[in-house]
Amino acid sequence: MSYTIEDLKELMARLRDPETGCPWDTRQTFRSIVPHTLEEAHEVADAIEREDYSNLRDELGDLLFQVIFYSRIGAEKDLFSFDAVVDNLVRKLVRRHPHVFPEGTLESRIDPDNRPDEAWIRESWERIKAEERAREPVVNAGPQGRLDGIARTLPAMMRAEKLQKRASRHGFDWPDIEPVFDKLHEEIDELKEAWQAARTGQGDEDAVEEELGDLLFVCVNLARFMKVNPEQAVGRTNHKFEARFRAIEQALERQGRSFDDETLETLDGIWQSVKGVEKKS
Repeated sequence: MSYTIEDLKELMARLRDPETGCPWDTRQTFRSIVPHTLEEAHEVADAIEREDYSNLRDELGDLLFQVIFYSRIGAEKDLFSFDAVVDNLVRKLVRRHPHVFPEGTLESRIDPDNRPDEAWIRESWERIKAEERAREPVVNAGPQGRLDGIARTLPAMMRAEKLQKRASRHGFDWPDIEPVFDKLHEEIDELKEAWQAARTGQGDEDAVEEELGDLLFVCVNLARFMKVNPEQAVGRTNHKFEARFRAIEQALERQGRSFDDETLETLDGIWQSVKGVEKKS
């Protein structure tokens, strides 16, 4: 016997039962489980990064449980149900893919010999999404801008990339990658100036933070032009740093030496040796 999505919905209802459910689960709200949702999403990404596909199944289940959790709270408040979430999702995806569902229904099929090109698909996708944003209810009064709708809770680097892509679609972008390199050097110089000013008491730390933010924003722009995912690029560097640092620890342990007793020059020498081995392998 295999459990189904209906069984999962029933399990969630039992957990949330005010009389016989789990005390922890019954206390939760939309807001309180957000940190858990973010953690589960990161654990899915981590399993994929490590190519741990046996664990990925479990992590995807944990992430699905978050959707079930939100949906149950929504149903209790007469806001929406899990079935409504699914229905809305299918309708949205059918609507956004006229190149797959030409008649706007799940049953309709495209003629393989008359498929539109990718340029048409991209234009259609953006136009449909723009139409959807225009129909969304306005939460805050005031005119709606072209950058509205990009979640503020996204990781800053990911949100920077989305902001830049949205602005680019409206013609606000560098013509090519060369001026981005120029801007990168300009921001480095401005950061140095802000840092020197703060050290001599002629500036403040806020200015340093602002200039550093500008520099990182340009780095995201550079990654976008190079078609590199900046979040993944930094994640790859994090992994590389961890591996090299661990190699230093292991090298010292084999010699019976303590990491904390070594000089920076010694540690850097081992670091360079580790890099040399990586290049040869």
